[in-house]
Amino acid sequence: MQTFMVGGAVRDALLGLPVNDHDWLVVGATPEAMVAQGYLPVGKDFPVFLHPQTREEYALARTERKTAPGYRGFAIHADPGVTLEEDLARRDLTINAMARAEDGRLVDPYEGQRDLSQRVLRHVTDAFREDPVRILRVARFAARFADFGVAPETLQLMREMVRDGEADHLVPERVWQELSRGLMEKTPSRMFELLRECGALERLLPEVDRLWGVPQRADYHPEVDTGVHLMMVLDMSARLQAPLAVRFACLTHDLGKGTTPAEILPKHIGHEERSARLLKKLANRLRVPNDCRELADVVAREHGNIHRSAEFGAAALVRLLERCDAFRKPQRFDEALLACECDARGRGGLQERPYPQRQRLLAALAAAQRVETAAIAEAAREAGAEGPKIGEMIHKARIAAVQDGLSGAD
Repeated sequence: MQTFMVGGAVRDALLGLPVNDHDWLVVGATPEAMVAQGYLPVGKDFPVFLHPQTREEYALARTERKTAPGYRGFAIHADPGVTLEEDLARRDLTINAMARAEDGRLVDPYEGQRDLSQRVLRHVTDAFREDPVRILRVARFAARFADFGVAPETLQLMREMVRDGEADHLVPERVWQELSRGLMEKTPSRMFELLRECGALERLLPEVDRLWGVPQRADYHPEVDTGVHLMMVLDMSARLQAPLAVRFACLTHDLGKGTTPAEILPKHIGHEERSARLLKKLANRLRVPNDCRELADVVAREHGNIHRSAEFGAAALVRLLERCDAFRKPQRFDEALLACECDARGRGGLQERPYPQRQRLLAALAAAQRVETAAIAEAAREAGAEGPKIGEMIHKARIAAVQDGLSGAD
């Protein structure tokens, strides 16, 4: 029985990056032997165990045989005779197919260290084509390691997999899992650019794929192309260290521009509502978590109004706050404003400009929140007023409070 550290921990250590999680591979052992030593079995599809003290995962060396389309169509073979090299051969990229022995020796049968030094993402063997999730993983690693290129033969293999329909067998949960991780990388645009280059974006996110080549007004968007703008917005969200829900909202805020009638281009009248409808379909298809889809809906519908809010008076500001449900969900509203800032600054030559709308709207919300709604409601009920009338009184009080706040700011 031999134990090796494998995968990302080896890769990141060689790159001089922090190593937060360790993956361990055990060669020459049986499940019974692992249990006898106190390891806790947790793997459903193949033998994985938790260390009795550290609770880190230890997997038995295994091989896989393709039995059906998609990423679940595998027969797993794990026994003491499977070698380290055989196990590493089934991994996705050479930079993830290295191992560190207990004595510190690096085991690198597929030249992952060479590809690290040459900054190349390269598949290990032709077995790569058997698992469509690897298309997404390569794209995600491209987003993480922005200075790495994809080997031409690997890109060609990804194109062949898409052409052969492998991407069509991906289940929504795995697509979302990889997309959400890619959105949180340093350069998320690279994930979507690579998916587009191999043809997978059209299969997985056609609403996003169709944005390339769609023109916008150059006075608002010096970069003109809607797809290019979207990539700039995503990278701005990473630069501003936005959370996942904000980054997803950035990804989907302009989906409606892909369905703008050709005769009105480069204008995009009504694209906000079209974006919200397309977002709903996309989120349902990928089973996107509620916090992400709800924020994205607010941003899709209201980002134009938020951008224009510098021109709004108190009444229009309060109506905008109400439509965004800012009084009940102020944290979500703040995240919507961050997504809008990413949108405004994700434009050619405008990345460094300020976004005063965000602070003005937060100040308006703070002013409106100071209205004592309970006292107004109680006084109104004593005077015989009912629900709608009470709501109207609170609405007017908030407008007055925002107006006072704006006057004080001036």
